[in-house]
Amino acid sequence: MEPPSYQDILDARARVYAHMRPSALLKHPLLDEWIGRSTWIKHENHNPTGSFKVRGGLNLVAQLSDEEKQRGVISASTGNHGQSVALACRLHGVRCRIVVPVGNNPDKNAAMRALGAEVLEHGNDFDDARECVEEMAPREGWRYVHSANEPHLIAGVATYAVEVFEECPDADYIFVPIGGGSGACGCAIVRTAVGSRAKVIGVQAVRADAFARSWRGPARVVGQAETFAEGLATRTTFDLTFELLKSALDDVVTLEESELEEGMSAALRCTHNLAEGAGAAALAAARRTNVPAGARVVCVMTGGNADERTLRRALA
Repeated sequence: MEPPSYQDILDARARVYAHMRPSALLKHPLLDEWIGRSTWIKHENHNPTGSFKVRGGLNLVAQLSDEEKQRGVISASTGNHGQSVALACRLHGVRCRIVVPVGNNPDKNAAMRALGAEVLEHGNDFDDARECVEEMAPREGWRYVHSANEPHLIAGVATYAVEVFEECPDADYIFVPIGGGSGACGCAIVRTAVGSRAKVIGVQAVRADAFARSWRGPARVVGQAETFAEGLATRTTFDLTFELLKSALDDVVTLEESELEEGMSAALRCTHNLAEGAGAAALAAARRTNVPAGARVVCVMTGGNADERTLRRALA
């Protein structure tokens, strides 16, 4: 399995923009004060379904064969990927089933059902749900859509990186959260293709840091996924995204739960945007990281689908 080419990403724009507009790249003076430097925010939280993931689903489902569409689509998700797939399936008239962990974000579950997906609960975390899907898909004949090992998914997601480099071609640092890694892959592929020298910095949670430890170490590891930020909560790495990011990523920052909560609070207070834990991770990482004075920094606010209990926790 090969990652998408830059041309694949450019071609994905027509399928993505048939259903949404490019997202805003904005500056917020109060947030600049909190972070400690001038920062551009890529507002993927403004997208349909409230997340960058929608781009991947729109690109992938549009390219399914008639046979795959007839079989129906199944995937595992903690919510944003699932909403992306559910929306795209509704647009193309494809049956959709999403398996989520028990106790998953109730607002994301409700949104997937409202988009027409059948939502099943299984296991304690995303990886339990994923393993359930991987057993169920071949047995029942579904077309399994992995949340990371899908070139069409990465190509769709990467359209946001094209927008970043078109609007901010002289970016020096791009901070992007890593769950499965599709968003960071998109940034890395586009960065290289346009000849930018920007450093792509991944962001993970200390309590879900399998990617960070695998990236830094000699071998891939399996870890825990005990963060409240469900978009970061995976216990393992995935072949397609990890192999690309192992060489293309410039660094990884890991954040404590309190830092993720502070990022959510800062997003709401300083920008009047609702950012979920993963969506606020880039902001908190940029605040923590020492970058050269005058560097042009971009933070990807990947999603805004925080439920009420998480928002109350962040604001407490």
